[in-house]
Amino acid sequence: MSVERPLNVAVVGACPFPVPQGSQVFLGDCARMIRDAGHAAHLVVYGYASGPDPEDLHIHRAWNPPWASRLEAGPSWAKPLQDAVLARRLRDVVRRERIDIVDAHNYEALIVAVLAGTRPLVYHAHNAMADELPHFLGDRAGTALGRWLDRTWPRRADWVIAPHARLRDYLVECGCAPERISVIPPSVDVRLFESVSKRVDRPPVLYAGNCDAYQNLGLLDAVMERVRRGIPGAELRIATVAKRTPIPGTLIRTPDTASLDSVLREDSVFVCPRISWSGYPIKLLNAMAAAQAIVCCAGSAHPLTDEQDGLVVPDNDAEAFAEAVTRLLGDAGLRRRLGGNARRTAELNHLPAEIGRRTLDVYRRACTASRPRHPFKGYRV
Repeated sequence: MSVERPLNVAVVGACPFPVPQGSQVFLGDCARMIRDAGHAAHLVVYGYASGPDPEDLHIHRAWNPPWASRLEAGPSWAKPLQDAVLARRLRDVVRRERIDIVDAHNYEALIVAVLAGTRPLVYHAHNAMADELPHFLGDRAGTALGRWLDRTWPRRADWVIAPHARLRDYLVECGCAPERISVIPPSVDVRLFESVSKRVDRPPVLYAGNCDAYQNLGLLDAVMERVRRGIPGAELRIATVAKRTPIPGTLIRTPDTASLDSVLREDSVFVCPRISWSGYPIKLLNAMAAAQAIVCCAGSAHPLTDEQDGLVVPDNDAEAFAEAVTRLLGDAGLRRRLGGNARRTAELNHLPAEIGRRTLDVYRRACTASRPRHPFKGYRV
């Protein structure tokens, strides 16, 4: 790719950053892709974080209310004020840094960017609200509000990036123009992960990620009960930024990326009980890059092929999930094969350079489709 001058891109996340959770990892990886392609990436985020700032990223923080320090996803009373302040910060960054395009990750950042009046605007979809909000607000209220959000906000962007085809099709049903939606999965740089090198006789079962309701950890509790009938003493480890877990297990605090990486280097059976269909679990890409053997419910198994680079089981089938976990716990050779294949799949299908090229092509299309604040003349992307 050649350019006459680099693009200035604002990558917006209405969240604390950095935090070793999926959306924030996705956000940081996107900024690094832009930078590695020779452009300037400006991260615009909340005013607090978990762990030190990455030295390789240019971060612009909004002022943060002193009482707001929540790391978990989901609604909170502080969010409206945080997002209003973030919108003002985004306007300042766009003006001062001469931003050419805004890439808003997830719903709140999209709303922030729309309210800030920034154009051209790309919406980087992470999920559908009709799928996720019922886990926080209950089925009736969550579904109704989620559908309204899905039909109201994504179509206001100049272009939409969806991580998989099912979400793209759903957003088209919600009113997004099909010619302005591109399917681009998240990237992962396998070079940043040490693959599991030593397989052990009795590995733990490992869950890594946040403990919010949509992660479906109740299923994992039922799975471990069944696993222990055949393998007494089988250990469940829960690696999370949270201070407590909703189900029994050995808590491993992972407040930063380094602590999470150390957990992923150890031999384990990595589990993803999530059945929420609209998102793309970044935890799976991290586990694949680390050559972990994975068991995952079908609803969220977007990057996996059953028996090739993981074991995929029907949604909410505790018996099938437990059988797959037990099978992997007792077969180091199978863990090695599936883990090695998973790492190769991540390297082949989620290569940052290729994902970055496709993303930058979307930026070009969005700038052509929009009436940008800063004209897109003179670029070749």
